[in-house]
Amino acid sequence: MADSSKPSAIPLLRPQLPDTEALIPYLRRIDETRIYSNLGPLTIEFERRMCSVLELPPGGFVAAASGTAALVAAILAVAGRAGSDRPFALIPAFTFVATAAAVEQCGYIPYLADIDETSWALDPRRLAEHSMLEHFGVVVPVAPFGRPQQQEAWRAFRDQTSVPVVFDGAATFDTCPGAQFLGELPVAMSFNATKSFATAEGGAVVTSDMHLTARVRRALNFGFFLSRRSRSPSINGKMSEYHAAVGLAELDGWPQKRSALRDVADRYRKYAAELGIADGLVARPEISSTYVLFVTHDAGQAADLESALRDEAIEWRRWYGLGLHREPYFSELRRERLDATDRVAPTVLGMPVAPDLSEAAIRRVVMGIAQVVGERPSLKMGGWC
Repeated sequence: MADSSKPSAIPLLRPQLPDTEALIPYLRRIDETRIYSNLGPLTIEFERRMCSVLELPPGGFVAAASGTAALVAAILAVAGRAGSDRPFALIPAFTFVATAAAVEQCGYIPYLADIDETSWALDPRRLAEHSMLEHFGVVVPVAPFGRPQQQEAWRAFRDQTSVPVVFDGAATFDTCPGAQFLGELPVAMSFNATKSFATAEGGAVVTSDMHLTARVRRALNFGFFLSRRSRSPSINGKMSEYHAAVGLAELDGWPQKRSALRDVADRYRKYAAELGIADGLVARPEISSTYVLFVTHDAGQAADLESALRDEAIEWRRWYGLGLHREPYFSELRRERLDATDRVAPTVLGMPVAPDLSEAAIRRVVMGIAQVVGERPSLKMGGWC
């Protein structure tokens, strides 16, 4: 017999994608055309509609099989595979492991750089004077938890150093429309089921440079573009028509889903403010509605909070772990001092999110946090727009 005294579990994440009825019209179109991949009509329509949503010029959105495939293709398109003279890819230590995995797939050795402690992102001005600069074949700034970076500063870095730049903007779909994040430099997005906008698995490369989009398409399709001659380094990273069907159905229902996720974030903020802990909460619009984060004072307080949430059957996660240098596979990578990463990473905990997360569940999560953290002095989170 179940113990009724134990609280019911609140899962960290319950993705919600289009249901069967929403997909049927698009699946029937696939049945009619018998085109299943290779830039079929649904993928073309998905790309066109996404250009409109993201306020991009026509052709500025290239769909991919995954966010990782998108990032690999963008790197191959702007920097090619690694050479012996520039074997390293500069990436932040504070990111998900997919960033490092993608640069490795392009032949680069990840080199880990520290983040700015207030923005949680790389600082292009500091890196422009980096002692290893002549050995970097590409730099991959990350938009932490979907917070867009400014293209202008990174274009200046590229122009000054001649090092190509590719953005890992995995979670930026719902934070970047109309922002200065989108432009000439390519942005790789993820539409994995964990993201606010999802195709189950999928991704895209976004850029205003139409010459670059042609190279990205070639990099995603065995080096082919407008002919069956392989002309560049490549992978097989195209989006299938089935995933495009999910994407189109997701777009149909996106206004309602976006509103539901915004409501979840707003309720978190409301209850956190009532309990005097709003200064530690980080949510939309600062970051993607994929996430609600709580930032503790230090690693010790984070450990206390983890234990309390576990006792209350509330799931949590450090989405970026403790930094890439703490992952067994990446622990021996070359890196600079990672003081900010070591201070920040242990303190950032992801809280439960779902479009249909109930008000009672949100209240219970915030009360669980408040029992450990309590009312406290303001936590400075400068650098968030």
